[in-house]
Amino acid sequence: MYKILYIFFFALIVSNCSFKKVVKHHGIPFLEKKQKQLIIDQSTSNDIREILGTPSTRSKFDNDVWIYIERKQTQSKLRNLGRMKIFKNDVLVLEIDKYGILKKKEFYNIQNMNKIKIAEDTTEATFARNSFIYDFMSSMRQKINDPLGVRAKKRKEISQR
Repeated sequence: MYKILYIFFFALIVSNCSFKKVVKHHGIPFLEKKQKQLIIDQSTSNDIREILGTPSTRSKFDNDVWIYIERKQTQSKLRNLGRMKIFKNDVLVLEIDKYGILKKKEFYNIQNMNKIKIAEDTTEATFARNSFIYDFMSSMRQKINDPLGVRAKKRKEISQR
């Protein structure tokens, strides 16, 4: 009887286990395949929305820039303690003119992104205590805190005693 129960529970546990990897998906699925349907100087913004949906990010400069993202993660091997590993990271950048026509299309996959070099130069703040901005801001703060100059008069009286 106990053997049957052990076999039943063992079968129940094994049947619920899955050997497939868990995949977390973010963004537009099949972005690489869908972007091939977009044709420069022919596709309109309505066509783009119909094929890809709403963009992940939009920016407005001279032309509209729409950015679509697809990212897939899975758990790494047991020796890395199950940390998530990115195995697909695609970005599509579309530039649309003021008439709503696609003018430029750039597709980046994970290999292309590794080749992009990012500038590491930084701008340092040159804000010193003796600068004009510091003097101006401190005088403004003093006028806001004491508009009638009452505190300054009291300090002067105390220092004279």
